[in-house]
Amino acid sequence: MSSLQDQLLKAGLVSKDKATKAKSAKRKQAKINKKHKIETVDENKLAAEKAMAEQAEKARQLNQAKNAKAEEIAIIAQIKQLIEVNQQRTGKPQVTFNFTDHGKIKKFEVSNEIHKHITNGLLAIARFNDEYSLVPKVVAEKIQQRSQDFIVPLNIEAEEVLEDDPYADYQIPDDLMW
Repeated sequence: MSSLQDQLLKAGLVSKDKATKAKSAKRKQAKINKKHKIETVDENKLAAEKAMAEQAEKARQLNQAKNAKAEEIAIIAQIKQLIEVNQQRTGKPQVTFNFTDHGKIKKFEVSNEIHKHITNGLLAIARFNDEYSLVPKVVAEKIQQRSQDFIVPLNIEAEEVLEDDPYADYQIPDDLMW
């Protein structure tokens, strides 16, 4: 590809004499600037560098958003896999286990043994795509490390006995189902 000066000469828009004069004037100006240590500021070059920097920043932000989205998808896939692999069977349904999820009471048909495991905190209820599964406590903790939205919080811990509790002397029957 030839220079713009050569193209203008071929087109006949500039004479050879004018082209050589322009070239020598440019060379003289550069020599004077170098001798006097004058830096010429090329505004076009600065604008181009600024535009490139802005474009690079925008591309970095887009990549960051894409990476965050991909990471979120990977975490959800990990949680789904943890639930599917570690899902516990509910056994032969003998008892209904009631729990609340987002302010609504839900029911789970389970065996007596599974019911005891849930109430003792050995099993937790995991929610994925509006379906509920029982998973071991260890798996539930792994899921909660990744996201808090997939494990149904259960209020299983024993409540402290109040000093003024008038019913403190009465025992709670073991077969009481909520």
